[in-house]
Amino acid sequence: MEKLIYVLWKRSPLSDREFAAALLGEVTGQLLAFGAHGLAVNVVDDFVAPVAHVRLTRFDLPIAGTVALWLDAADDRQPYERALESVSARIAGYLVDESVPIINTAHRAPAGERTPGINMVACIERPARLTHAAWIAHWHGHHAKVAIETQCTFSYVRNVVVRPLTENAPPWAGIVEEGFPAAAVTDPMLFYRGEGSEETMRRNMARMVDSVQAFLDVDRVESHPMSEYRLKEIG
Repeated sequence: MEKLIYVLWKRSPLSDREFAAALLGEVTGQLLAFGAHGLAVNVVDDFVAPVAHVRLTRFDLPIAGTVALWLDAADDRQPYERALESVSARIAGYLVDESVPIINTAHRAPAGERTPGINMVACIERPARLTHAAWIAHWHGHHAKVAIETQCTFSYVRNVVVRPLTENAPPWAGIVEEGFPAAAVTDPMLFYRGEGSEETMRRNMARMVDSVQAFLDVDRVESHPMSEYRLKEIG
């Protein structure tokens, strides 16, 4: 079985609400009918509008959502891509290798309903200064430990890009999904596990910033607050 992730840009006439409704309605219905073994959606919707200002993007039209599919083989993706293209101005697909350092056990929701909290979705590039092996070693070996110790994350999904599946896909080497309590996204004391201590918060923030800068060019990171909807779990 293979995991595919599609990054989506909405058609300009659609509002965030309209795009989310279309994606979570007719489109995901089609994806399930095609036989996907697993399906998860991240999307910009009304729930994340209050924290939209924390988004980091270089696109004039920002990313509007992502769709993760689990298929027997990526070769079978064409009907799924057509369904996604029906509501998207652009899609970028990737075959990925998934690992889950933090499994969400505390903020669950029934299938198809919104996961409580905010999913911060980041699309990242490997800087030319690092070999792939060195990049993975820092990200998986050092950075994961720092992120878990310094942030109030309740879920953490790493997706290493194996290869792009669509033409002109941005050169991202990884797609990260981290779940946070909604209040933490705009409160550094909560986000960085300060527990009421300015010193602890600043120390954790500094550790996190240093680790990020060691393996990423921050000005090339896409980071977007989204709502997560898990429509079908592999089982």
